[in-house]
Amino acid sequence: MKTTFESKKPDRDKGDNPNVIDTSKMSPEERAALELAEAARVEAGPTASFGSSLFLGRPAFDNLFPFPAQSVEDEDQGDAFLARLERFLEENADPDEIDRTGEIPDAVIEGLAELGAFGIKIPREYGGLGLSQTNYSRAAMLLGKYCGNLTALLSAHQSIGVPQPLIVFGTEEQKKKFLPRCAGGEISAFALTEPNVGSDPAKMETSAALDEKTDEYVINGEKLWCTNGVKAGVIVVMARMKGSDPERPKISAFLVEMDTPGVEVTYRCRFMGLRALYNGVVKFTDVRIPKENLILEEGRGLKVALTTLNTGRITLPAACVGMANRCLEWSTKWAGRRVQWGAPVGRHDAIAQKLAKMKADTFAIEAMVRYVSLLVDRDKKSDIRIEAAFAKMWGTEKGWDIVNDTMQIRGGRGYETADSLAGRGEEPVPVERFLRDSRINTIFEGSSEIMRLLIAREALDPHLKMGGPVLNTTLPMKDRITAAVRSAWFYGRWYPMLWMPNPFKTGQVLPEFSSEARKVRTLSRKLARKLFHAMIWNGPKLEKKQVQLGRFVEIGAELFAMTAAMGYAGHLMESGKGDREDLVETVRYFCKTSRGTVEKLFHDLRSNADAGGYRIAKRMIE
Repeated sequence: MKTTFESKKPDRDKGDNPNVIDTSKMSPEERAALELAEAARVEAGPTASFGSSLFLGRPAFDNLFPFPAQSVEDEDQGDAFLARLERFLEENADPDEIDRTGEIPDAVIEGLAELGAFGIKIPREYGGLGLSQTNYSRAAMLLGKYCGNLTALLSAHQSIGVPQPLIVFGTEEQKKKFLPRCAGGEISAFALTEPNVGSDPAKMETSAALDEKTDEYVINGEKLWCTNGVKAGVIVVMARMKGSDPERPKISAFLVEMDTPGVEVTYRCRFMGLRALYNGVVKFTDVRIPKENLILEEGRGLKVALTTLNTGRITLPAACVGMANRCLEWSTKWAGRRVQWGAPVGRHDAIAQKLAKMKADTFAIEAMVRYVSLLVDRDKKSDIRIEAAFAKMWGTEKGWDIVNDTMQIRGGRGYETADSLAGRGEEPVPVERFLRDSRINTIFEGSSEIMRLLIAREALDPHLKMGGPVLNTTLPMKDRITAAVRSAWFYGRWYPMLWMPNPFKTGQVLPEFSSEARKVRTLSRKLARKLFHAMIWNGPKLEKKQVQLGRFVEIGAELFAMTAAMGYAGHLMESGKGDREDLVETVRYFCKTSRGTVEKLFHDLRSNADAGGYRIAKRMIE
């Protein structure tokens, strides 16, 4: 049986979807997964996204030049909280002891609660600090410098736990009941993953059914890797509505208090890093919760999850900024005092190049995080899907490179534990702990591979809306002909413009970066052309070429990082907050190395071994 999306005008708020993908030739499992994902997609915001503009060859530089600025009042509020938080961490938290024991002392959790660290973004009327997204990201940067376990505790609680979904989607009654508890230090969590379900919610087995006699939902199932679940007082649980269409199940989000009969933490998971992560398996057996604990409405759970994750993803690269800055401190100090072959190792080119790249990449990650955070603060309806995913994917991968290079620079002293270094009378620099703790960042809250697919879907969206109906065999021929005429009109103007001479309007970029901005625009136009060619050449099969799509995404991420770095550097220079000469040289260096990466990716688009690799892997798994 052929299946398609509804042909009426889409209404994202009601879960409708545009007729852009023909699912008639897919297996039932593929069709269910795709249609469920499409139903949960968050629609573009009212203003143009810079990320999406890159894939169309029309970079919206006005979005980044001038760089959005944090207000003086907001920055002062953040400074005051960060000063208290840093003082508390210095005086009370021992990250190596937390790592050693696998436990965060109760006194530390209670102290963080007294500071308001569990309610940074929760509005003041519900007992929180009411700080901005930018200040929340700054707090994550600070925490990233100290302890991955504390970062994970507070991030899982606020970024994806109960506070964020309720701030966006909760009823007034839900906010009044749960937010003061969360702000006061009652830990929360988010339960989505299951033993047989990772990134494909269509296979979700945890079920919920409404008992109309008692007006309660009854939940049954098991959730895996529920971060904070071991310590949580209340969690958000995603469940499939019992009796819904198995090919397009309704997924709903529920608030579940952990002391409810039938809720059981059956196992605490242990990991390579983040050894004090309160992550566990949670089982639900005939768990009854009141009807008013449903978030949004039945069948809208994935919208709750994906909208929450759009903002929540910013926390991980923010923490990577703090981690990277601490690694820079250690690496620079060591490279300056460690002498080999008659000179400090930092003067040897192999190490000097690592240091320069670490500094430039750290600056670019921070620029991306600050830009996305400021967008959220400026307009809650801003379309940050692509930019947040870029920051998460690119920032966590570069963060891993930075901590890995730090270990390489420090050599054996990087591989040795802090306790062992201290035992020998040396400075206990915990690079080994940072390496273990940071490895999860490219997996948490959407792996890098999932981020590439998510961004690729959004990059293709304008083309799917324009040309998808033409190829959709489930549509009436009249609709397909109308779509063909509309597509011919659009592409007949858009595509030639990608080749024609362009005035290279780059917005209000500083003169120091005008050349780099022009190169970004040139590369963006090339990206748009190559993506269009790939669509024409591969047709619907392009979605299967995930590595090839990933290359397009990586090009877009590099262009975004370059532009964000230029914008943020310009802001700092005009605000008198940085050394002008150093900022200009750092950003120019970053842009040059990034362009080298982009050119290699363009080369790999046309010359690669993907087909052979797939054949080998296919034989291996068979």
